[in-house]
Amino acid sequence: MVILFAWGLYLALWASPPDYQQGDTVRIMYVHVPAAWMAMAIYAAMAVAAVIGFVWRHPLAELFVQAAAPIGAVFTAVCLVTGSFWGRPMWGAWWVWDARLTSVLILFFLYVGYIELSRSFDDPAKGLRAGAILVMAGAINLPIIKFSVEWWNTLHQPASILRMGGPLVDPSMLHPLLVMAAAYLCLFVTLVTMRLETALLQRRARQRRLARG
Repeated sequence: MVILFAWGLYLALWASPPDYQQGDTVRIMYVHVPAAWMAMAIYAAMAVAAVIGFVWRHPLAELFVQAAAPIGAVFTAVCLVTGSFWGRPMWGAWWVWDARLTSVLILFFLYVGYIELSRSFDDPAKGLRAGAILVMAGAINLPIIKFSVEWWNTLHQPASILRMGGPLVDPSMLHPLLVMAAAYLCLFVTLVTMRLETALLQRRARQRRLARG
């Protein structure tokens, strides 16, 4: 993770060229776009785990959703903040009620909503199940985020990397972007593994206290 971040930031801040229209403002892309990818990917993984936990009562799946939610919320917040910094010089405004921006804001609220809902029950198991229902219902927002630029007339640019005809981004910019995306992924794996380990230890300690009582 550290090596990928060091390499990616070097490529993004120094080695990659400025954009012919955006100039050096384009460098925000190397933080913003991977954060957006991770925000959606983490929620998708949470939705799958929520189904597994809700239907088959798999305890690790339930704990994964709980462990991943704060990380996904932070990635979504980074996406929104950096998007505002990027949008100010490009669109002339910090925020517009664009379909893509609004749906990502809803994604952030879904993350926060899950975190609060899962903690609002005296029985942790009930909180996790209630949160799982919210996550599963909120998954409908993911295709809206993805296809919002195609379904509605928005200021946000359409897909330029994950598209049928291949990426439109020049390799000199695409390479740093993919390295940063890999670094973000490694960061998520590291953090969620640490949080899962902590959650498992806490659950075992709680079970031992109940057994003694």
